[in-house]
Amino acid sequence: MLITTANLDALRAGFKTSFQKGLNESTSLFDRIATTVPSTNKTEKYGWLGKVPKVREWIGPRAVQNLQEYDYSITNKPWELTIGVDRDDISDDNLGIYAPLFEEMGMSTTSHADTLVFDLLKAGFTTNCYDDQYFFDTDHPVLDENGVSQSVANTDGGSGTPWFLMSTQRPLKPLIYQLRKPWEFIARDNVTDHNVFSIKEFQYGSDARADVGFGFWQFAWGSKQTLAAGTYATARAAISEMKGDYGRPLGLIPNLLVVPPSLESAGRKLLNSESASGGETNEWKGTAELLVVPWLA
Repeated sequence: MLITTANLDALRAGFKTSFQKGLNESTSLFDRIATTVPSTNKTEKYGWLGKVPKVREWIGPRAVQNLQEYDYSITNKPWELTIGVDRDDISDDNLGIYAPLFEEMGMSTTSHADTLVFDLLKAGFTTNCYDDQYFFDTDHPVLDENGVSQSVANTDGGSGTPWFLMSTQRPLKPLIYQLRKPWEFIARDNVTDHNVFSIKEFQYGSDARADVGFGFWQFAWGSKQTLAAGTYATARAAISEMKGDYGRPLGLIPNLLVVPPSLESAGRKLLNSESASGGETNEWKGTAELLVVPWLA
């Protein structure tokens, strides 16, 4: 192939098409547990997390509920993926090997959000959320009906493979995927570009700016106990009974059981089987959807 402007334009269009195909064909799961929040700044503050006031009967003057504002923020990080194409491969028209590579590039950029979200979920037992407690903890501070701080748990500990029960039907899911700049395909393929002149390499890349953080801890239960009827029942009851400050029931309904591949069998038995392990009717059948996540492996 002659290295001309027209041929390079056609080559770039072909690589971009393969990249876009990978973007469109990839499967993401992160949005099942994370809300995508558009960002317009380097850092976004989420001080409103935890502001769940209670409605009261209007008797006399309005009562302003001065709830605590938390100093929680998410700072966007830059991400990139770049592929180099040897100039000799273009001259020799040896480009068939690159089409699947650029398609995989598109899939990889799409799945990056899954990597970020589910890595953070796994780290929730040792990473702070907006109230300066670990996201999965036993002593989240919540004000009771009299305004006295009480400790509330969204985990029952354990030392095994972690699994998660969530309520994901609210506008804000348990995790946040903050997106400042979506992935964009960029080419450095002019014959006068430094990379072409110095190392005879055409470069094609994609970059984005984003990061992840925690939303409401009340919407998720994390456990390292054995996934079984008893521990599942504990998790369901805990989420269903969650309250905001001043004793306001949050009205949460657990609807999603998130597990790694190693717990798929246990999850299916728990949620899909007609009978429990003792032969009695399985009372938990159909009470939640099972989500098996490869990124939790």
